[in-house]
Amino acid sequence: MVFMLPVFTLSMTAQHYSTDSRRAARKFGEALEAYQEAEYTAAEEALLKAILFDETFIEAYQLLAQLYFDHDRIGEAIESYAGSLEIDPEGNPDGYRILAGMTMMTGDYRRTLALVDRFLEFPPEAVRNREEALHLKESCLFALEALENPVPFRPQNLGDSVNSSDSEYWPSLSVDENMLMFTVLLPMEEGTGHRMVPMQEDLFYSVRSGRGWGKRINAGPPLNTPNNEGAQTITADGEVLYFTGCNRYDGKGRCDLYISRWKDGNWSRPVNLGTPVNSRYSEKHPSISADGRELYFSSDRPGGKGSYDIWMSTRTGDEWSIPVNLGDSINTPQLEQSPFIHPDGRTLYFSSSGWPGMGRGDLFLSRMGEDGRWSTPENMGYPVNTHNDEIGLTVNARGDRAYFASDRDPASDSDRGSAPDSARDTDIYTFEMPEKSRPVLVSYMEGRVYDSRNMRGVGARIELIDLGTERVVMEVHSEPGRGDFLVPLPTDRDYALNVSAEEYLFYSDHFTFSGRFSRKEPFRKDIPLERIDVGSSVVLNNIFFDTESHELRPASVAELNRVCSFLKDNPRISVEISGHTDSTGNRQYNQELSEQRASAVVSYLIYCGIGESRLTAAGYADRIPVADNATEAGRALNRRTELKIIRVD
Repeated sequence: MVFMLPVFTLSMTAQHYSTDSRRAARKFGEALEAYQEAEYTAAEEALLKAILFDETFIEAYQLLAQLYFDHDRIGEAIESYAGSLEIDPEGNPDGYRILAGMTMMTGDYRRTLALVDRFLEFPPEAVRNREEALHLKESCLFALEALENPVPFRPQNLGDSVNSSDSEYWPSLSVDENMLMFTVLLPMEEGTGHRMVPMQEDLFYSVRSGRGWGKRINAGPPLNTPNNEGAQTITADGEVLYFTGCNRYDGKGRCDLYISRWKDGNWSRPVNLGTPVNSRYSEKHPSISADGRELYFSSDRPGGKGSYDIWMSTRTGDEWSIPVNLGDSINTPQLEQSPFIHPDGRTLYFSSSGWPGMGRGDLFLSRMGEDGRWSTPENMGYPVNTHNDEIGLTVNARGDRAYFASDRDPASDSDRGSAPDSARDTDIYTFEMPEKSRPVLVSYMEGRVYDSRNMRGVGARIELIDLGTERVVMEVHSEPGRGDFLVPLPTDRDYALNVSAEEYLFYSDHFTFSGRFSRKEPFRKDIPLERIDVGSSVVLNNIFFDTESHELRPASVAELNRVCSFLKDNPRISVEISGHTDSTGNRQYNQELSEQRASAVVSYLIYCGIGESRLTAAGYADRIPVADNATEAGRALNRRTELKIIRVD
């Protein structure tokens, strides 16, 4: 869990110290003044002298522990705070919980458990934050069990092409896995030796070189400024970048989400996403879904469960919806951050200090069920998680390799590579994803939408629906003028495909998407569109009937609604809905069945608000085949429902 000591607030003139030594009290006053003025070296020297004058001076031990904690000297902070408890074991019951929080940060789970149990021995009215202690105990028990059952894990430090003596974190990967973008914490000025050095974050990237990564490059302006930029996410096509920017002149709050587009070989000047995504609070750590429709992020805005929660906003056109909190399935009263929604659209990885874990922040995953609800988060286990802070996980589309940041001790890495100098700076690592934590296998589909008459590319809306769940799983747009599109899709699924563009008849199809298609060798699907003219027609491939029945199956609803929307958007058009069969069976029976199926579609369209005068139902049995009835594949193509434009007013 993330743990902080309470800031020491005793007045320099306080008269009720635990010491009777005037020299000790005087040195303590000097130390407190130096601490408040950020003169930390002087404060430490004065506190050590105060303790030298009186080895039972409790407040001196506590303030020294605070100073050490502030500077990440956790071992010394533990020793100093433990000293204060040894002097008076009964006088500070909350001290056992505070000390347990620090020992948890070092991975000393058995000592932490003993300290928590000691804390819980005190009467409830004598202590504060029992819930925090109970959470610590639950995490300790989880950690001890996790240590006994490690998951397969061999982290590799990305080496000095990416990592340095600075802190690197929030990795994000392009879909072709050839570019890694990440955040670097840089000093704004030279250190003074006794003051904390001001820091700021910038975006960097590295391009794959052979089996390794090329020398990192500062992304530069207009992305980077003298303020903080980082925690970024890139759309599947590599064309749009979302990132966190803090303290900018156009900001709505402390940190906001910004968007930049790749144009003519450069990133465009970032634009604030504005309300309702951004607020007067902090929004950070964006993760965009593969189709660019859902934006996940972390925020401390009102309405959450704790300090920072994970939220999601949905894009319709150029507008973003009011963000929705992901609720108790994901969020806790503690800290949730760094969400990553995998291209499968159903697996969410994030960091949390609120679910039982190994330390400051652990990596978790949650899977969306068929009902649209997120499962209880699963801790990714030891040694993926440790007592250190694990944050910012990203997983490649294949789901077999992950990248993350950690401040773990480099000496404990199984394969460090070229190691930066500092053991406490955060580095970026990669590892093979354990089987149990992998997302759904994702492959790639690419294609081109074009005018069927002149082959020119058409900018179109492409919608894919999982026929098993009837959910829209992907919505992308092909490039205007080119017609190209690329989408990552979960494999081994049946999909309905709908493509629409202004001045064109929509296109529909369905197919089974299976196999392993990479970014470099994707599945190909080219789509011709017919212009809206009398005589133009389209096969309604996603209207389904049971065998020898004219009852519409539920899976047909999405297609029927698409036809209804098309007719409402084009009120001058009148159409014929026609039913067709194969040549199997009695001609008279097939004629009646084809008429009944066409009428069923027309009835639905009338029900959804289309004027009856614009609709004609016709049955043609097997008289207009589009394929050879001698084969099953041909007969399947002949069994169809068509829409044909018969009048344009």
